[in-house]
Amino acid sequence: MKRKEFKSGFVSIVGRPNVGKSTLLNQILQTKVAIVTPKAQTTRNKIQGIYTTSCEQIIFVDTPGIHNSFNELGTVMNQLAYEAIEGMDLILFLVDSNMPFSDLDREIIEKLKKVNTPIILVFNKIDLIKDEEKFDKLFEEYKVLKCEKIVKISAEQDLGISELVKSIIEILPVGPQYYPEDQLMDQPERFMVAEIIREKILLSTQQEVPHSVAVEIESFKNDIDNPNLININATIVVERLSQKKIIIGDKGGKIKSIGMAARKDIAKFLGNKVYLELFVKVEADWRNRKHYLKQYGYQANKN
Repeated sequence: MKRKEFKSGFVSIVGRPNVGKSTLLNQILQTKVAIVTPKAQTTRNKIQGIYTTSCEQIIFVDTPGIHNSFNELGTVMNQLAYEAIEGMDLILFLVDSNMPFSDLDREIIEKLKKVNTPIILVFNKIDLIKDEEKFDKLFEEYKVLKCEKIVKISAEQDLGISELVKSIIEILPVGPQYYPEDQLMDQPERFMVAEIIREKILLSTQQEVPHSVAVEIESFKNDIDNPNLININATIVVERLSQKKIIIGDKGGKIKSIGMAARKDIAKFLGNKVYLELFVKVEADWRNRKHYLKQYGYQANKN
């Protein structure tokens, strides 16, 4: 019996904010490699998640949601997202089945028309559709984009995911195994630790605070006396003193709860005990200052 040829490739997940890109990635990998919150623009960097079986390896690139930018950080995030549609083997264009068609969708479609890459149009959150007639009209809007396939899923409810993965594998070329079979992501541990802390901040704060936050890992090292303990110091960066007060909370209650929730998830991610110490500092208007964007890890390849 002839051995099945190994298939592999890079697959970019693109779309507007909050359409479920990170949830989809986590569901396919059956583990959490990207943070998920109800807040728009949760994902700020391109995150690669790796799906491997005995016959294929899919390297997923989860991208920031493409949005109307109002600061330099937003511009960088959009650049990162658009960079991720170039040089790919396949693009997943993810759409929220319950969101009306917009100028942003039209802009994304025009960008995708210019790349010579196979596209799968993915309608997510189909379990939440209440008006089938409205969905049918939305469906027609997106059909102007030439796609290899159209798939309907619910990433949250794990509906249609196996069909989507099967469709991806059918399109991918024969290729090598790029990463070891047990590797799930290509981001360093420090990056994921910072993301976990940022996730807990997003879930704990409202209004303008979540979008004004960056997290910088100051130190990350094993304890000298206890090899089963990792000591982590992290700085939470905000733009205004009022935001710092919100994150610290009354008598330090807010930052304590953020730290406890983050420490629990970090320990699970690292498979080790963790001592986490959090600090908060103000850097005025950091989202518009390229020096800070670079320092906090937000940089597109093209400037």
